Amino acid sequence: MIKRNISESAIWKTIIYTNIIFFIISLILTGSDLKFDIHPFSALSPSNKSLVGLGASGTFSINNYHEWWSLITANFLHGSLIHILFNMLAVYQLAPLISKVYGQYRMFIIYIISGVFGFYLSYIAGIQITIGASGSICGLIGASFYFGKSRGGVFGRALYKQTVSWIIFIIIFGILVPNINNWGHGGGLISGIFLGMVLGYNDRIKENKFHKISALILALITLCVLIWSFIFYFKFFF
Repeated sequence: MIKRNISESAIWKTIIYTNIIFFIISLILTGSDLKFDIHPFSALSPSNKSLVGLGASGTFSINNYHEWWSLITANFLHGSLIHILFNMLAVYQLAPLISKVYGQYRMFIIYIISGVFGFYLSYIAGIQITIGASGSICGLIGASFYFGKSRGGVFGRALYKQTVSWIIFIIIFGILVPNINNWGHGGGLISGIFLGMVLGYNDRIKENKFHKISALILALITLCVLIWSFIFYFKFFF
């Protein structure tokens, strides 16, 4: 039973650890330019140089440096301590839930692809520099929204109502707080709903080899572009 629980949590824990590792690396690469501001939204903020070099997405990175791979790497970069804390707490709450109802491999597919689509939509909208796991998190919320609406029943209706409250909060937060990438949030949410519908959930179809292989391929691609981000940084920015 213990081994099973560890296995079921391995993927979403790896996502959190990877985000933390890349945040620490971005701080190290920032060096003397690191901000120790008392303002909560800018305390421990990596420099734009380190973020762009490690794979921040947006028109600046893609148009100037052809960093299309930043559509993936930007998911693992954050602009401040509070930014990563909020996002990783959201992953900690949502990823186990989505893993339970969709399976951990489908959860990973939804997480990565939703982030990619969110950043691509941000690029189309003309956002210059954008980072963070929010698009991926909104993808998990979108998948939860679809599951609750589609499944119904006591659990489905309760989850649907909870998800609607999350979406309302995201919309209000995006309106009131400056510098929020609402395009990324919206793109992640829409793609999460779509992927939830296309991939299906456990009550309709159990995870199969296609989901596992797809998740493995996506994980290998993610690993490769994360490694490439280091090469890119030291090649062009060091």
